[in-house]
Amino acid sequence: MTADRALLRLLTRLLSYSDLSMIRFLRQFDPRSIRLLVFDLDGTLIDSRLDLIQSVNAMLRHFEQTELSDDVIASYVGDGAPALVRRALGDSADEALFQPALNYFRGYYRIHKLDHTTVYAGIPEVLTRLATPSNGVQRLMAVLSNKPVNPSREIVRALGLADFFVQVYGGNSFATKKPDPMGVQKILQETGVSAQEAIIIGDSAIDVLTGQNGGLRTCGVTYGFAPKTLNGTTPDVLIDNPKELADLFGSSLVRH
Repeated sequence: MTADRALLRLLTRLLSYSDLSMIRFLRQFDPRSIRLLVFDLDGTLIDSRLDLIQSVNAMLRHFEQTELSDDVIASYVGDGAPALVRRALGDSADEALFQPALNYFRGYYRIHKLDHTTVYAGIPEVLTRLATPSNGVQRLMAVLSNKPVNPSREIVRALGLADFFVQVYGGNSFATKKPDPMGVQKILQETGVSAQEAIIIGDSAIDVLTGQNGGLRTCGVTYGFAPKTLNGTTPDVLIDNPKELADLFGSSLVRH
């Protein structure tokens, strides 16, 4: 029996090491120094892919344009609704079509934004772990999306995530969107946390650039909408699933 217990302990340690080894540090930092986590929304906390795709194609059908494939539309997500609609129409689309198309998309998505959208598996458990004080430090969490603020907040609230965050900001909360650092700078100011003690977490190069522009640490997630865009940037750390995020900040794994 003693030998069996020893073997079980060994296997547990090996499994834990295997899980943690999937966390890829590309720049050195100590996760224990982080007091504020700023999350992207779409492709990071929530899987809103299908509702966005269907809303874009509904807009294209309405204006008698050719519908696009799921993967193409998903690759256009991240810079906010105007950029998404403009890309879907083709960058050569004239303004007479663009503005009505944008208005139609926004109206359709407002109604259908929660038809299929879900929280990624494991995210509620991860947020619960991250909200638990660690090493005597109470971490704060916020959301910064390029989606407009009202639907962002409505989705976060409807999916039961609102209580985890001290603030939820959207793409129209400020004069500029990500990757401009205005949004993260406002969150830093409100929370009283320094940029060196904060990290932005997202699935695209936009989030990484936002963090770099604001002096924050950066974490790329490869399970979201735009992991290929991370190839063109270098986040401080990469993770492949939500559980690794909790492991990153909840473990003794340190890079000096």
